[in-house]
Amino acid sequence: MRDQSRTPDTGRNHRRGPGRRTAVAAVGVIAALLLTACAGNGAPERMFDVAPYVKKGHVADCDAFKTQADAQAVLRADTLDPNELDRDGDGIACPNLPNPKDRKPVHRDFATDLDGAPITEPENPSTP
Repeated sequence: MRDQSRTPDTGRNHRRGPGRRTAVAAVGVIAALLLTACAGNGAPERMFDVAPYVKKGHVADCDAFKTQADAQAVLRADTLDPNELDRDGDGIACPNLPNPKDRKPVHRDFATDLDGAPITEPENPSTP
């Protein structure tokens, strides 16, 4: 009697080992992940040119911008906000402008007065 464990089965019902199935499944999973990761990668978002509004002092107010995201881009570029786009000091520029919106607040690490204008000089405590 022959040892059947060592005899290769070349018959019709022979199944290949799990290695091939695993490889095919892995390729399918990788393809699905790539398609999911690339989904929604349409045209790049338009970038707003902030150059005319930064480092020039007060040159515009909220009415000069078409969208809130454009005003927010200017505030991000110049957090001192000489254009007074963030009057309440919450880090959001011109919240009443139309979409698209950029609601991620800009960190402003200076104190503001009641009108939202930056206080650049420290207050001198009065001495008795």
